[in-house]
Amino acid sequence: MTAVIDKPATTLRRWSAPPRPAWEEQPSKAGLAGKGIALAFACLAILFPLWIVVVTSLSSRKTIDEAGGLVMVPKGITFIAYEELLSGGQVTRAAIISILVTLVGTLFSMAVSVLCAYGLSRSGTLGHRWILMTLLATMFFSAGLIPTYLLVQSLGLTDSYLALILPSAISVFNILVLRGFFMGISQELIDSARIDGAGDLRILWQIVMPLSRAVLAVITLFYAVGYWSAWFNASIYLNDQDMMPLQNVMIQLVQRQEAPVGLSQAIRTGQLSGLAIQMAVMVMALLPVTVLSPFVQKHFKKGMLTGAVKG
Repeated sequence: MTAVIDKPATTLRRWSAPPRPAWEEQPSKAGLAGKGIALAFACLAILFPLWIVVVTSLSSRKTIDEAGGLVMVPKGITFIAYEELLSGGQVTRAAIISILVTLVGTLFSMAVSVLCAYGLSRSGTLGHRWILMTLLATMFFSAGLIPTYLLVQSLGLTDSYLALILPSAISVFNILVLRGFFMGISQELIDSARIDGAGDLRILWQIVMPLSRAVLAVITLFYAVGYWSAWFNASIYLNDQDMMPLQNVMIQLVQRQEAPVGLSQAIRTGQLSGLAIQMAVMVMALLPVTVLSPFVQKHFKKGMLTGAVKG
């Protein structure tokens, strides 16, 4: 008599919607169709202007003149606008300045914010409550533009790249989100590392930060986007046009209709379209954020919600 060996049954995993609470009714077909149509219109409203900007930046002067302005349907693709912008003129210099300010500013802001948030997340630190109350007060009250400008001027930071970083280096909101996330880390884990002889910096670097990758990625993106998109500090603290970042050059193009140095001659001779130059600069300004955002998107829910709820 042979023994029968039962083989484990294999089940197929089906992709399905997450389980709904018992008190919620199942969505109707009309409701699902309505949501799909609404999302489609929302995506169209976002992507259609971007499509026009990109297509216009890749169009020749003849195509733009035939369309009477912005181009919706491409008729041949040319990269002459980007080639001229990246040939070493004002726009190239402004893009390099924006990249360097974003990198240095983001690193500095993250270093200060992480150290401050970790210190505030430990309730036994010296002056913990008073420092926290002071930071919270700055979220609702500020000195104003004129005192801030006078402070920057008295420190000798005008016409300096530090004026693009230091006045807006710290966001109290980001510190509070980091603090809330750090407070959710098991205290027993930190105490065990301290018993083994680890100091605060080693605990922060080897234990807290590896467990906080999600919130660190989100806050890093916030700071980077803020530095990359900033234009106001440069407009009031910098007088030298050669020091202007990319966003300020874009404002000069779009609002004041001023061609960058080295391109006005090409526009007057008909080699380039001023509208194509404007759209190309806008694409260059949007490209870094568009490329980086999808890589950080998966961390948004875990990083932001966990930090906010536990804070």
